[in-house]
Amino acid sequence: MDRPTLERLIRLNGVWLSRNDVLHGIKSYEVSRRKIRIVLDCGDVLTVNNSRTSASARSLRGTKYKKVCKKCRLSEDRIQTFVSKSFYEPQTAVIKPVTVKTGGPRKAEKKSVARPVNAAVLKPAAPAAASSAAASAAKPAASAATPSAAASAAKPAASAATLSAAASAAKPVAPAAASSAAKPAAPAAAPAAKPASPASSSVSSSPASASSLSSSVSASASSASASALSSSASNDPNPGTGVKTMSEEKNVNSLTPSMMKRLEALMTPEDGFDLTHPEDLPPFKELESLLIERRKEEVRKIYATSREDMLAELERDISQFLRARGFMEIKSSVLIPEEYLLKMGIDVNEDGEYKVFKTTGGMYLRPMLAPVLYNYLRRFDRILPDPVKIFEIGTCYRRESDGGTHLEEFTMVNFCQMGKGATKEEIMSLITDFLNHLGISFEFEGDECKVYGDTIDVMHGDMELSSAVVGPVPMDIDWGINKPWIGAGFGLERLLMAKHGFRNVKRGSRSELYYNGIYINL
Repeated sequence: MDRPTLERLIRLNGVWLSRNDVLHGIKSYEVSRRKIRIVLDCGDVLTVNNSRTSASARSLRGTKYKKVCKKCRLSEDRIQTFVSKSFYEPQTAVIKPVTVKTGGPRKAEKKSVARPVNAAVLKPAAPAAASSAAASAAKPAASAATPSAAASAAKPAASAATLSAAASAAKPVAPAAASSAAKPAAPAAAPAAKPASPASSSVSSSPASASSLSSSVSASASSASASALSSSASNDPNPGTGVKTMSEEKNVNSLTPSMMKRLEALMTPEDGFDLTHPEDLPPFKELESLLIERRKEEVRKIYATSREDMLAELERDISQFLRARGFMEIKSSVLIPEEYLLKMGIDVNEDGEYKVFKTTGGMYLRPMLAPVLYNYLRRFDRILPDPVKIFEIGTCYRRESDGGTHLEEFTMVNFCQMGKGATKEEIMSLITDFLNHLGISFEFEGDECKVYGDTIDVMHGDMELSSAVVGPVPMDIDWGINKPWIGAGFGLERLLMAKHGFRNVKRGSRSELYYNGIYINL
């Protein structure tokens, strides 16, 4: 039988046995991934490892004790429950049926292979009259080829003449038929298109038949082209202009997907162009040239004045704001051990939300700033006065989907306060002052996440700017934190996106294609 965990022993016994074998009552307890924080009836608080093999687990599996804590005032029923261990239930082994597969291994089915598309399908369709005439011409040519094949065994010379005639009949109508389309075709051309019977076909008459068929096909195609042109001219609202060209029929401002992508990259919110109505835009080449000149001028202006990167400027602004509010800035390594991720409740092998980058030596690129901030809070609590206020601005890495609001490398600011004044009202007031200082509109919404549970989401429209937390939370036990705390984290690239109206988060990120939101691949 498997030994129960310490958490299960505490839940079943309802009492705690100290190292000097004194029996205490348990008022409440909290369980994290590796630790258990226990509040005893006498008021003492202790934190132990949630282990099956610890001395505490062995003592709770036993039935012996020396005395009972006088302050806990345990009832006889609770003591008897610990001594008798009546809560244990015999466990019976369950044999699972095993399904035995019969027969040999199945052969892997062949994958379906895409068949090549018939080349005839890809050819543009000819006018109806011309295709009918071509079909009529093909039938007598095939009929004439049949007797020529029979005669080829006896007369090789005649066979050569037959093949020459068939080849001339199979040739397409010359383009010159289009130029003669203005002249009306003779009425007798239509009966000439009827196929001849195979009995009347002979080897000696093949060249003449092919010649007549070729002329009839040309006449039919000319008639069809002339009728189509006259019909088009009659339906034209401006008959004086003649036949419309391709450029006249096609919308000059129609944009291909590649053109749209190019313009979206070049445009900024200040340009004032609306890509949803391409008919109101200048021609593509003209608009592209205009946008390129604007972007070049903007980069030259930055080079001549501030010479400051947008992301770096925001980092300095945030640092100055938080330091003025009493927060101390820290800097930590981007490499963290797997233990930190496990303490945050992130399983690197199974977690689908926080996909992390692994490096050599069992280290990972940090997906968040919180693990190191936990360690700083615990150590500073022994040094600094209450409350402890710290913050960090640094890069984080997650293998997230590439989209308009996500990055695999991004910059975070995380600020937290532990001790006195760590309330929900305080964190909401701090966030309000912070975003008002940056000039960003927002609203609060309640939500929850996997790591912290209940959170306070900060939204800018449909985009999440931050998730604020009011502690304590269960994982605090693993980090040695036993005081209330508040904290919030913001992605700086999203702050730039909200502040400047960018449609893509990459404009404010560490990118070789953008500088201060300006596309520079010109």
